[in-house]
Amino acid sequence: MKVYYFTLSRKYLFKISFTFFLIFFSILKAQRTLNVAGGNWAVAIPSITEAGSNYAGTYESIDNQVSLTASVPALLGTGKVSVHYEPNPTWNSNLILSVKRTGDGTTVCVLCTITGGTAYQAVTLTELELFRITAVLALGSYSNIPIKIQLTGVSVTIPAATYNSKLVFTIGPP
Repeated sequence: MKVYYFTLSRKYLFKISFTFFLIFFSILKAQRTLNVAGGNWAVAIPSITEAGSNYAGTYESIDNQVSLTASVPALLGTGKVSVHYEPNPTWNSNLILSVKRTGDGTTVCVLCTITGGTAYQAVTLTELELFRITAVLALGSYSNIPIKIQLTGVSVTIPAATYNSKLVFTIGPP
């Protein structure tokens, strides 16, 4: 009888170990994904018609100029969505791009949360955390997260030229 009991316990120990092994490696293997949609934003800056005048200085895109779809792995997974800009090919450092999240998007995950990023944050050449997504028991997936862009610093003191930059969104661990 003792031999049978020992074999039975060993069998359950193997099953439990194998289950933890699968869970551990599925967490390690699970990936965060981020898809970015949206077109170019060409700021329409009106002409100056009167001497001594300056530009309004602040311009905003529509609320969903950029739309993000993000997912984080299940079982207490978290993802940090970051943003930075790259000059494309030139950018004036007096021009400041800022972004904010104007909504949560849509999700079917009941216990998932999306936090941060609802106030404008100036985008720099280095990554800046925009918001976080947390999944508790299921894959945390959000679609159509709306992002609004703001341009400030437009002035007559900036040399006349065409300035372009590219916003780069990334997702990773917190």
